[in-house]
Amino acid sequence: MTDPIRRELRLLKGYAVVVTILLGTLSIAAFRQSSQKTRFTEIDVERINIVEPDGKLRMVISNRPRSIGPIYKGKPFGYPGGTRPGMIFFNDEGTENGGLTFTGRTREDGTYSSSVGMSFDQFNQDETLTLRYTDENGRKASAITIADRDTRDIYDLIMQRDSINKMTDSTARATALQRLFGPRDGVPLAATRVYLGRDRSKAAVLNLYDPNGKPRLRLKVDSLGGASLEFLDAQNKLVAGLA
Repeated sequence: MTDPIRRELRLLKGYAVVVTILLGTLSIAAFRQSSQKTRFTEIDVERINIVEPDGKLRMVISNRPRSIGPIYKGKPFGYPGGTRPGMIFFNDEGTENGGLTFTGRTREDGTYSSSVGMSFDQFNQDETLTLRYTDENGRKASAITIADRDTRDIYDLIMQRDSINKMTDSTARATALQRLFGPRDGVPLAATRVYLGRDRSKAAVLNLYDPNGKPRLRLKVDSLGGASLEFLDAQNKLVAGLA
């Protein structure tokens, strides 16, 4: 083989290597670009997990069977999943801090029930602001509620509850549970402070409560259009009112 032919073959081999590298680089770049953003016209899915780069959950959208149970800093606790179709939110630490859930079905006897609820949780606690609709075969209620909650960590409370529930002495168990979930220094674990909604008696109501969850002021327009304003004491007795 002559020298010119050898040189041409070496050039062709070099060219082939360069082209192969370039094509490989372009293919990898195209794959990476497409993997970062994909567009779908329509998708059927049973569950979507929105996660941070480190894997912490930020939001879960799911059907009922694949719905998630309570999560605290990435750890399941409380009760298993499979009961809450909808959307659950998580804070920066991977702890549940609210969500949107919904149900609705007709029973075999022809009656029905339906509910939609959106809630926002106190940090490391439970619901403190809710927007909820319920309908139990025509007995409807829609309301916004605002609640006070104890600052005790919900995970610690549930762990203590689960430990108490293992007690074999039923009387001691009930006493321990009452002590755990009962008022601390006279203040309950949770207390509704504001209720604004349409209740099941078809009345439009604004209720304001004291820190113990006792109603103290009620503004109401009943199902017949009658308006009233009531001031109540801590024993729920009327002390003044307008009608």
